[in-house]
Amino acid sequence: MQKFDYIVVGGGSSGCVAAAKLVSEGGASVLILEAGHSNKHPLLDMPPGIFKMINGSKFMRYHKTNPQAHLGGRVHDIPQGHVLGGGSSVNAQVYMRGRPDDYNEWDDILAGNADKVGWHWEDVLPHFRGMENNNRLNNDLHNTDGEMLVSDPGHVNEFSRWFMQAVQAKGEPYNTDFNGSQQRGVGLYQFMNRHGKRSSSAYAFITPLANNSKLEVRLQCEATRVLLEDGRAIGVEYRNASGELVSVFAEKEVILSAGAIITPKLLMLSGIGPADHLVSHGIECQVNLPGVGQNFIDHPEVPITALANGPYGYFKQGEGWRMLKNGLQFKLFGSGPITSAGVEAGAFVNPLKPAELPTIQAFCVPIVYLDRDTVNEIPNDYGLTITTVVIKPKSRGTVELASADPAAMPLLSPNLLKDEADMQAMMAGQRFFIDAFEQTPLRRRIKQVVLPKQGKAVTDEALREHCKRFVKTNYHPAGTAKMGADNDPMAVLDSQLRVRGCTGLRVCDMSAVPNINAGNTNAPAMMLGSRCAQFILENRD
Repeated sequence: MQKFDYIVVGGGSSGCVAAAKLVSEGGASVLILEAGHSNKHPLLDMPPGIFKMINGSKFMRYHKTNPQAHLGGRVHDIPQGHVLGGGSSVNAQVYMRGRPDDYNEWDDILAGNADKVGWHWEDVLPHFRGMENNNRLNNDLHNTDGEMLVSDPGHVNEFSRWFMQAVQAKGEPYNTDFNGSQQRGVGLYQFMNRHGKRSSSAYAFITPLANNSKLEVRLQCEATRVLLEDGRAIGVEYRNASGELVSVFAEKEVILSAGAIITPKLLMLSGIGPADHLVSHGIECQVNLPGVGQNFIDHPEVPITALANGPYGYFKQGEGWRMLKNGLQFKLFGSGPITSAGVEAGAFVNPLKPAELPTIQAFCVPIVYLDRDTVNEIPNDYGLTITTVVIKPKSRGTVELASADPAAMPLLSPNLLKDEADMQAMMAGQRFFIDAFEQTPLRRRIKQVVLPKQGKAVTDEALREHCKRFVKTNYHPAGTAKMGADNDPMAVLDSQLRVRGCTGLRVCDMSAVPNINAGNTNAPAMMLGSRCAQFILENRD
C-alpha cells in the first residue's frame, strides 16, 4: 500500500503516540516511517541497558557538533535514538514532565496579545495523566489507567540514599514526587518501566496495535523529503533498507516527528526554511521560513566524579563477576540492581536563591561514569558521579544543512554554555554538589573528588575551564522548528503544530517547543504527540 490517511515520519517518542491515537481513536490508516531498527532487544528492554548502548550501538545515531569556538574548538557528540520508540527506547527512562510554568510560558509566547491558545498547564495535564499508568500515585496529577507504565525504581543503591541524605543536610527538602506540587528538593525519580522491563512509546502504544491493519510500520526507511504540490504536503519520499527511493502519499496530512535535529533537516531538504540557506545548497525555496533550524536548545550537563573509599556503588569497569551475579539474580528472581536504570536519585535546586524556582537538575549515578567525551585518566574504581544540568538555558544554537544530499549529516552548533548566564548557573550548581560530597553521610564514603581535579578547592577560573572541557548534551535537543505567535517572523509552526505557509504538514516532536521544559524531555515529547493527534481529530472534515 502506498497511500494512507496520515504519514508519520519518525517513530520516536512523539510519533508513536500520535500514530497510535490516530488509528485507535480516529480509525485512520497510518504509516510510520522509521529510519532506525526494531526496539525488541534484551539490552534495550532492561533498565541499565543504556550504559551498554551509549558508547556505540546501531540503535544510536551519533551526530557531531561543529567545532565550538567558545569551548576552545571542542567537538562533541549528540547521540539520538535510531530505533522504533526513539529516545524512549534508549534513554535512562526518567519520567519527568517539567513544571506548570513551562507550559504557561509556551501559551504566553504563542498567544501574543490574544487569549490562551491551548498550551497552558491545564491544557496539557490531561494528556500527561491520560497516558500514565503509575504504580504508586493516583490523584489530580497522576493516573493508573494509561498506556505508559511509570514506576518507582526497582532497586536503590546505597550511594543514592547517601546522596539524598547529604543534599538534605544542605537544607534541601525531601521530595516524594518531582512531578507533584513542587519541583524543588532531592528524592527518587520515577521511571518508564515496570518489573525490570522498559515501557517505551513503542511498547506502550505500537505493540498493542500489532494486529491492526490500519497501522503499518516500515523500519530502516530514511525519509529524504516531503513531497509538496501547490503548497500542500501530499506525501514523503524515502530510501528503504535496499537503497531504493520510494514515494508514499498521504490523503490528509504528513506529520514530522523525527526529532529536533532531523526534522529541521527534512524541512529544509523539502524547500521549507531560510531562503538564502536553501538557495546556497541549490534547493528551490518553496516556503521561506527563516526560523527552521534556529532556536536550537539543549540542556547542558557537566559531571562531578568522586572515588569511593570502599566497594560502594554498582561496579567498576571490567568487574564481570559482579555483573554476572546481578544478571543471575534478575533472571531467577526479577530483582536486584538490574531492575534499576542506574540513575535512581536526583535533585532540583537553586544554589543562589534557594526559595525561587530551581535552576539546576542533578542526576546521581553510583559509578565512575565515563562516556565518549570523558577523559581516560580517571582511575577505574568504585565511585559516584553527579551530573549537574542547567534546566532553563538561555544559550541558543543552529541546525543547518551540510549539503543538499539527504545522506549528509546536518551541521550542528548547540552553543552549550555560550550565554554567560548559563555558565554562571552551571558553576553555582557545580559548587553546590561538590559541597554535597562534604556532607554526612556521603563524606564518610568518599576518598577524593577527581572531577574537577581540585575538588572543593577549585578556583572560579579552574571551574570555568572544567565546565568548558566537559560540558555536553543531556540528550534533550529542542526548539528548532518552534511554534510562535502570528507576528513572530521566526515562528515555524502555529499553535496547532501546523507548518506555516503550507497545508497538510505538522511537526509534533521537541523541535516544536518555543522554550525547553525544566527537566527530562521524553514525557513532554509524548504529550506533544498526543496533543497533535487531538488537534487533528478535533478538526477532521
